[in-house]
Amino acid sequence: MKYRTARKLIAIGLTGLLFSTTLHAGEVKIAVAANFTAAMKEIARQFEKSSGHKTSVSYGSTGKLYTQILHNAPFEVFLAADQKRPKLLTEKELAGKPFTYAVGKLALWSSDKEREVSEAALKRDDFHRIALANPKTAPYGAAALTVMQRLGVEEKLQPKQVRGDNLAQTYQFVATGNAQLGFVAYAQVVLKDFGNSWEIPQSLYDPIRQDAVLLEKGKENAAATAFLDYLRSEEASKIIEKYGYAIEARPGSS
Repeated sequence: MKYRTARKLIAIGLTGLLFSTTLHAGEVKIAVAANFTAAMKEIARQFEKSSGHKTSVSYGSTGKLYTQILHNAPFEVFLAADQKRPKLLTEKELAGKPFTYAVGKLALWSSDKEREVSEAALKRDDFHRIALANPKTAPYGAAALTVMQRLGVEEKLQPKQVRGDNLAQTYQFVATGNAQLGFVAYAQVVLKDFGNSWEIPQSLYDPIRQDAVLLEKGKENAAATAFLDYLRSEEASKIIEKYGYAIEARPGSS
């Protein structure tokens, strides 16, 4: 009898613990730059697993997500592909203090494994179309424009440029063969055995520091602050590096 009573008490206790965890679990709405899609999917899974919170993620170009935030979109956290937009949101008192969660790398990519992809290939100009994200809304597109300018080929290649709304669309232009070459995030191709790529030297474009920020709508949401804490964690940093990004040293780190 005592054994059965003890088992019942343990079962009640476990049920209460599960109910308490469910009761305190929340959801965070996150706007994420398209280049970070693959890394974010794994980060979101691990965050949900370790915290019990849920994530609702929207992907798009940094410029378009920024405009949506200005027009009262329900996002609580913003992971941009630049530093400019998070800083502007902070200045407008629509967000807290930003921090750099990743440093992006740019790549030139072809879905044709036999095609040479290099600086020489860009200058040789033996292709019909070259894809890049819209430089006005996508920081990686702006970086691609800088690369072509510094190599002295932007004017020559201007008629061949096709521009995606974001990096996901730019990748698709190349993957489907509609463009023979394209400027994409290194993160989009680093783990894929598909096509041929050239990691563009950092000297050809300015560092793509990607900042995250807690938006005003997320200030009172424990799930939002918990997600940003996780994004700064060593576990998340390892995932970010696995997907082809660099991590800047943070204050207090060795």
